[in-house]
Amino acid sequence: QVRLVESVGGSMQTGGSLTLSCAASRFTNCMAWFRQAPQKQREAVASINPASTPFYADSVKGRSTISRDNSNNTITLQITSLRPEDTAMYYCAAGDDLGTFLNDCRGQFEYWGQGIQVTVSS
Repeated sequence: QVRLVESVGGSMQTGGSLTLSCAASRFTNCMAWFRQAPQKQREAVASINPASTPFYADSVKGRSTISRDNSNNTITLQITSLRPEDTAMYYCAAGDDLGTFLNDCRGQFEYWGQGIQVTVSS
């Protein structure tokens, strides 16, 4: 079992930025942030493989940076130029499925955080 502890900080206003952090109780190959807005399907926002190669959803590409620190099993996701449509419940996820041969972490995530609400105000 892997325990995930999530936190968020930053100026959550339109045009601002936020930083999401997630600490895992042990190393896993892949870690990621997902989000789900009301009435919408869950979306993979960004993921990172054990080599620290990042993968981003089109919705945040170019204004997001995900990084990981394998020494303490944490990931950090920064999203800039915030938009109202970034409002959602954000979930940290972790797992050992590397996904495709590209190690793109597009496989199954076994472990999930409790979720953290992000509301971007205009």
